Amino acid sequence: MTDKALMRVRLAERGLPQPPFIVVGTLDDAADALDGLGTPAVLKPVDSGGQRGVYRIDRRDDLETYLPRTLSFSGRGCAVLERYVDGDELNGIGVVRNGMVDILTLSDRLRPPGRGFGVGWIHRFPSSLPAATLAEAASVAVRAVEALGLRDAVAFPQLLVSDGQVFVVEVAARVPAGQMADLVHYAIGVDLLEIAFRQALGRPVGDELLQAGDPRPTVIRFFTAEPGVLPTGRVVEIDGLDRVRDAPGVLDADLYLRLGETIRPVQVDADRRGYVVATGVDPDAALAAADAASRGLVVRTGAP
Repeated sequence: MTDKALMRVRLAERGLPQPPFIVVGTLDDAADALDGLGTPAVLKPVDSGGQRGVYRIDRRDDLETYLPRTLSFSGRGCAVLERYVDGDELNGIGVVRNGMVDILTLSDRLRPPGRGFGVGWIHRFPSSLPAATLAEAASVAVRAVEALGLRDAVAFPQLLVSDGQVFVVEVAARVPAGQMADLVHYAIGVDLLEIAFRQALGRPVGDELLQAGDPRPTVIRFFTAEPGVLPTGRVVEIDGLDRVRDAPGVLDADLYLRLGETIRPVQVDADRRGYVVATGVDPDAALAAADAASRGLVVRTGAP
């Protein structure tokens, strides 16, 4: 599940909808592939994560700049060039038991503009997409997980919805980072970590562990530099985390940040430096609560 090229091939063999793609290893390969795919396109390493080495390609000259950087993150020295599909992103969380897939949540994955276009900086549950679209997304997620042969695992299918069509971006066989286990816990009351530990130890995962409670609107807002609330530079002061935690609607908040560290413009997942989890009467109210709470955080920086 760590080779995006092989994953793409398997999904294509099983007829799963996904963005058109070509695996490349040289500049000539990439240039020829771009001629066929068209622009904009997305370039990513076949065997990395966290948005490392992921770039949007808007013109042929971009390949000369970005392909060496992308390949530097690949142990195989290969990259996937795929057509850029504009649309709404979804994070799915599923549990696979003896090859049977239960999709627990589908949440909106919102991204910032600019170079960090691949970073999920807001997770929103429930999704704002229509019920029929979400039903199709759940069906595609199940088919993708089955196509990849998962038997007993936590599954993390990432999907894209464009003009009503659902595409598979990729599928991971793990508890995802980015506080997704927290989202499942706060949104439907399911303990994803307990399920993963039981599976790792070969213990049974009974139906009761997947029994969801009443869904609760839940938003995770990450602290990032512009266009987020954090300044760039070397951190010289941190204050207000308790204010964030005590703000109305907040369920949890924390920082991945210490004095002396440097905050960079958001480009990869590691540029997320903390988070706030909030709820409200609906997802919009939950996001408003998270945004309001975020303004209570004070981070000051000096020269890098």
